[in-house]
Amino acid sequence: MAKIIMGIGASHTTLMNTQWAKVDHLPEAHNFKNALHQASAAMHALKPDLAIVVGSNHFRGHWLDMMSSFAIGVDEIESSGEHGTPKGAQKTSPDNALTIANSLLDQGYDMAFSTRFVIDHGISHAIQYLTLENQIPIVPIMINSFAPPLPRLERCLTLGKAIRIAVETLPDDMTVAIIASGGLSHQLPFPDWRKPKSDNDDFLVDSWKNGRGDWERYEKRRRAIIVNAPPRLNEEFDETFLQALCDGKTEDWLKTISEDTLVETAGNGANELRNWIVMHSAINFATGKTLAYSPMPDWLTGMGVFICEPN
Repeated sequence: MAKIIMGIGASHTTLMNTQWAKVDHLPEAHNFKNALHQASAAMHALKPDLAIVVGSNHFRGHWLDMMSSFAIGVDEIESSGEHGTPKGAQKTSPDNALTIANSLLDQGYDMAFSTRFVIDHGISHAIQYLTLENQIPIVPIMINSFAPPLPRLERCLTLGKAIRIAVETLPDDMTVAIIASGGLSHQLPFPDWRKPKSDNDDFLVDSWKNGRGDWERYEKRRRAIIVNAPPRLNEEFDETFLQALCDGKTEDWLKTISEDTLVETAGNGANELRNWIVMHSAINFATGKTLAYSPMPDWLTGMGVFICEPN
């Protein structure tokens, strides 16, 4: 029976690629990058046959003209390559991806699927630093984190359990790593598309509605809005969440927070914790350890790396 042999949760940021010189003097920046390398080395030492990467979408591959709560790439995977992340075709495993998709459907998850799945740094950051670009075939699963209405937190928890069962339907002796790519506490200047409040909000919503195939037309202003956003971090929140992961208590932690209080406490970027919840549920809430954590206002995000193996 195939099995999940490792789980990783890692924050992502394109600012690490584009503005490294500004943080090169900060030990916490190096600690985060080193933790990514350490997690990657630990995973490669286990030689998984496949990596399921659970990540978010920043309106490069999925748009407001058709947004799904959950989507899986079952054939070609194309990375948009924005801001120094991998660009172009990625290493895939179509047969195994389709097996996982079928199992999730059988379990009541009506996953959207794509035979030409376009990803952005919400997934490709993990490919760049963890699977090391085409060294391990991946199955990408996108969780909608920025285009409300979002999938409910509890639904993400049960999706993780369904993924664990789906992995067990893969060919015998296969080993799988599952990676969550997403931020801890942070606030992106992404408005609720249903109620934009400023000229920049209107611009971003327009880019999300009309950017498919033409996103570079919007990119310069989009980037400026994001890079100049004020940081909003919550170190206490991040540390509490990471400790829950380390203790194998994610389900208990989830009972302490609602959809609304998550955003109020940790910012809209914390909606990406859905990816971490899926990952930890998929590996049955294994205890683990935090390799690095620091609030990083220069990157607008609480930056952490967590790893675990089945208990």
